[in-house]
Amino acid sequence: MSSSVIDFLATEARFGARNYEPIGVVLSRGEGVWVWDTDGNRYLDCLSAYSAVSQGHCHPKILAAMVEQAHRLTLTSRAFHNDQLAPFYEEIAALTGSHKVLPMNSGAEAVESAIKSVRKWGYEVKGVPDGQAEIIVCADNFHGRTLGVIGFSTDPETRTHFGPFAPGFKIIPFGDAAALEAAITQNTVAFLVEPIQGEAGVIIPPVGYFARVRELCTANNVMLVLDEIQTGLGRTGKLLAEQHEGIEADVTLLGKALSGGFYPVSAVLSNNEVLGTLRPGQHGSTFGGNPLACAVARAAMRVLVEEGMIENAARLGARLLEGLKDIRANTIRDVRGRGLMLAVELHPEAGPARRYCEALQGKGILAKDTHGHTIRIAPPLVITSDEVDWALEQFAATLTQDFA
Repeated sequence: MSSSVIDFLATEARFGARNYEPIGVVLSRGEGVWVWDTDGNRYLDCLSAYSAVSQGHCHPKILAAMVEQAHRLTLTSRAFHNDQLAPFYEEIAALTGSHKVLPMNSGAEAVESAIKSVRKWGYEVKGVPDGQAEIIVCADNFHGRTLGVIGFSTDPETRTHFGPFAPGFKIIPFGDAAALEAAITQNTVAFLVEPIQGEAGVIIPPVGYFARVRELCTANNVMLVLDEIQTGLGRTGKLLAEQHEGIEADVTLLGKALSGGFYPVSAVLSNNEVLGTLRPGQHGSTFGGNPLACAVARAAMRVLVEEGMIENAARLGARLLEGLKDIRANTIRDVRGRGLMLAVELHPEAGPARRYCEALQGKGILAKDTHGHTIRIAPPLVITSDEVDWALEQFAATLTQDFA
């Protein structure tokens, strides 16, 4: 590690809050699937900023849209109209089949906005007694870091010493439709769930689970809210992960790749019922829907479709998954994934996944551990077959390495 890298890390440690534990690399440049550190070393990015850089680092068409709009107009607040918001609404609605759009900034803001909106719908449309609305969520969920969201997390690290928390949430096991059926009451307004649990280690539910979930929500007049902030916009090989089971959510949450990694942009997409309850002054965001964000998001969506990134994710995701499954290493407990959202779970006796990620760094691969023994793998959707094959060579060499 060079002296300059040591200086960067020491300065961060001296001034920064210690709420992250990054891999020991200092990045300074990115292009496509590749990033370079301050010493000039090149790495294949297998995290994509938690899927925010799905279109690849510094995509030239998104960059051009951002620069052009930054020269014209960046922020008006929602006190005035701007000429990018209406086209953004129209294009994202056409792409996703949505009827109403609420633009926000971070993914966590989209989640909080959805919680407020489905509660309001529950009181004003469904007729739930005031203050009694219930939202069902899943164990091992990850919907952000806000105080409202961590109140229904089951991860002690996110909850300890941050309470008290807001009531109104029921927690059930993920992938268990019978548990959802048993949890629904007349006061249930929504079921908030990730199609694939990303932070939990890329946990994929049983086949048919979401078809049954859709049936239960429809039968009980419960809004199905899918958090597609990580899974959406092509990551799983479909535009939205819900399409793998042929269902439609009542409310869909998008973020991360909605800006291609250039700017915080998120959106709540819904049917007319839920977002139709909001009135002026009841919810808002100074930066949500600003012209710079809208221009960036429009370009990010456009290149995703025009350049065939979704199809590439399906095709090369299958190639990467098959290749990972072919690695014969007694360290591996499970390999799973959908599209370019994958995970290698290690046997506990193999040691923590972080040391494998650090070893991968030495071979030119940047990946990230989660939940102790799982390596998450999510390269940009622009990855090529040659790059997949090269990455597989590095994974095979690392996962068969003797750390004794």
